Amino acid sequence: MVAMSGRAWLRRAEMLGRWLAVLVMCYLGGVAATNLAPTVVKTEHYRAVLRLDVVPRPNPVLHAPTILGDVDLRFSSPLVAPGLDVAVSVRPEITGLLTRPDVSVDALEPTDTELSAAIRAAALGLGLRFVLGAAVVALALTLMVHYAMWRRPRRHYLWLVASGLVAACVVTGAGVSTTFRPDRFQSFTTTGVLGLVRRSAGMLTGVEARADEVTPYVRNLLAVSQALQAKFVPGDLTKPVAARFLLVSDIHGANQYPLMRSIIKEEQIDAVIDSGDLINFGRVQEGEASGLFKSIASLGVPYIFVSGNHDQGSPTDRSLLERLSRIPNVVLLQGPKGTYHELSFHGLRIAGFNDPRWFGDDNKDPVAKEAPAVDAFNRTMADQPEPDIVVAHEPYAVSYVKRAGILVNGHIHKAGLFGNRIQVGTFTGGGLFTHYTTGEDAELTGQPYAFDIATFGTACNLTRLARYSYRNLLEGRPAYDSIQVINGATIEPPDQPGGQQPEQAQGPPPAGTQQPTRSCSATDPTTTRNITPVPPGAEPPGTQPPATTTTIPTTGPTSTGRP
Repeated sequence: MVAMSGRAWLRRAEMLGRWLAVLVMCYLGGVAATNLAPTVVKTEHYRAVLRLDVVPRPNPVLHAPTILGDVDLRFSSPLVAPGLDVAVSVRPEITGLLTRPDVSVDALEPTDTELSAAIRAAALGLGLRFVLGAAVVALALTLMVHYAMWRRPRRHYLWLVASGLVAACVVTGAGVSTTFRPDRFQSFTTTGVLGLVRRSAGMLTGVEARADEVTPYVRNLLAVSQALQAKFVPGDLTKPVAARFLLVSDIHGANQYPLMRSIIKEEQIDAVIDSGDLINFGRVQEGEASGLFKSIASLGVPYIFVSGNHDQGSPTDRSLLERLSRIPNVVLLQGPKGTYHELSFHGLRIAGFNDPRWFGDDNKDPVAKEAPAVDAFNRTMADQPEPDIVVAHEPYAVSYVKRAGILVNGHIHKAGLFGNRIQVGTFTGGGLFTHYTTGEDAELTGQPYAFDIATFGTACNLTRLARYSYRNLLEGRPAYDSIQVINGATIEPPDQPGGQQPEQAQGPPPAGTQQPTRSCSATDPTTTRNITPVPPGAEPPGTQPPATTTTIPTTGPTSTGRP
């Protein structure tokens, strides 16, 4: 009798083990289904992709990293609920919100109605996917028994599988439904830029107005610089010039063009050269919302531009270039269709190419990613006259340009000078989204603001490079960093990568011949040449296309005869 009871106990334990195995397999099948076909929910400014995690948690916190900071949604749970893996992204519409002068904390936080609707949609979507996945596993188990035994599964086995399926769905559903509900929602917290806006909303109010406020400070900085240059700079650097360029980069959506207008006026700038990252997320709407395009049009001088890795949202996105092409004073050195536009400005040849990278790529191996764009530019310009200035966004691109007088790049947010390569710092301190670095209870610290003024002489050579750096303008604590004036004659082209010297446009001149002497002047016409990219393996064209005279609206000063 005892032996019989022992065998019965073993049978019951065996059945319980099988039932638990079915329960676990159905649970895992349901979780797998939510991962293979994740649930997507949206609020006005956020988009979330939800997947069930394998590990249940007693007090689940939905932690989701985003490009603007981390979002944490905390819930209280009466039961143990499955974990949730949530990938939250900021919807493009938020870029307009964050560039408004009246941005507030309440505007960033989802409303109760939005949260309720999103939570209901998430619970329904996850529940349906879980039930479907668990049911598929239960059916698969039943079919396996059927074909393994070559007979219809017994009733007790069908009951075991069905009850395991029901239990997995009921227990999981009870945990999810009693936890992720509006009345169980406890808190909404943010970090990074989103947290910065929540903690310091007043600081972000009226960024453009603050740029106006700090203009007198920068004007004084320029006045000091001019006085020092007049007293200490050698006389040969103050001869009449052909053109004076304002070099800027990495605007990142911050409309500080009132400050740029002041610099253009005070320093008698002939044209602006922007080496990219005009916006943050590769969306034209961001520039429209912050008024960038209207401000560029109001500068009164040509705005020469190449795109950066934040200026397109995909490898084929050209919407920003197309929008800029409609602004009369903008000159794109490479157009939306890939055609190069070599600009002859006051006799100087200016060329450049767009960044092939885009906002959202994996940010790995930038040298390899830049290589196709560099190769295409080198291949196309091989039989063209050597440009006086070549502009691209990233140093990994311009560093491999084979023929150029002066190279200009941005991207690093830090000014530098490497041989003939001028690395421009960020004009706006990186914009609102990359300007500030914060720590626990730490004071906000801004990246330095920087711009350069490059002066070219009548011999078409760089005669002077003036570099400015300052910080803490938006914080209301302007601080001088440095003013540096560099003799352009000391900026020599370095060896090219691999130890090769820069190639010459037409090879060495024949013996007994003399190189023609070029001259540049503000009276020279402004023209562009459209140069079609040469595909790999093709020979460069033997003839150059004719120049096309362009009319670029400008009310800026002329350079003839001025110091």
